[in-house]
Amino acid sequence: MIKYSKNLPADERRAVTVQVVVELAAERNPSDITTAAIAKRMGLTQGALFRHFPTKEAILESVTTWIANRLLTKIDEAATQASTPMAAIEAMFMAHIKFVSEHPGVPRILFGELQRPGDTLPKKMVQTLLRQYKERLQRLLDAGISAEELNPNLDISAAAALFIGSIQGLVMQTLISGDTAHIVKAGPGVFAIYCRGIGRTV
Repeated sequence: MIKYSKNLPADERRAVTVQVVVELAAERNPSDITTAAIAKRMGLTQGALFRHFPTKEAILESVTTWIANRLLTKIDEAATQASTPMAAIEAMFMAHIKFVSEHPGVPRILFGELQRPGDTLPKKMVQTLLRQYKERLQRLLDAGISAEELNPNLDISAAAALFIGSIQGLVMQTLISGDTAHIVKAGPGVFAIYCRGIGRTV
C-alpha cells in the first residue's frame, strides 16, 4: 500500500489521488469506489479532495490519462531498445503484462470505463488509448514483414487484434484467479504461440 502525506503541493496531491484510485481498483469494483473511500485512504476529508478535483468524473479523467500515458511510455521504451521489429513486438508484449502485474487495478478501470453507457470523456480516452496502441503495433508488424521476419501474407489488422486479445485473455484469467503473478508466468508461453501463428517460432 502506498504511504500518503497530508502535506503535499497541489500537483503532488492530484498525482497521489490517481495512485489511490488505481490501488483501490485492485481491491474492489472500480464503480464502487466513492470519493469518500478515496478521501479516507488518503486521510483527507471529501472537502479537501474536492479542492483538487471538482467531481468524481474529473478524478476518473486524470486516472485514465495517467494509465494511457504510462502504458504507452512503457511499451515505447521497451520497443525502442529492441534490435529488430519482432524483438520490439515481444518487448512490447512483455512490458504490457509487466505493467498489468504491477498495477492490477488498471485493467479493472479500463474494462469498467468501456462498459459504461454513453460517450463519457474517460470512455473516449480509453478508446483513444486502444487505437494508439493498435497503431503502434501495426507499424511494428508491417516492419516485421519488410524485414522478412513475418509471413509476407500476414493480415496485420487481425494479427494486431490477436496480440491485444492474447493480453486481454491473460488479464481476465489473472482477475478470475486473483493471482497477479499469473500473467507474468504465463506470458512467455502465450507469446511463443502467437509468434508461431504469425510466421515465426521462438
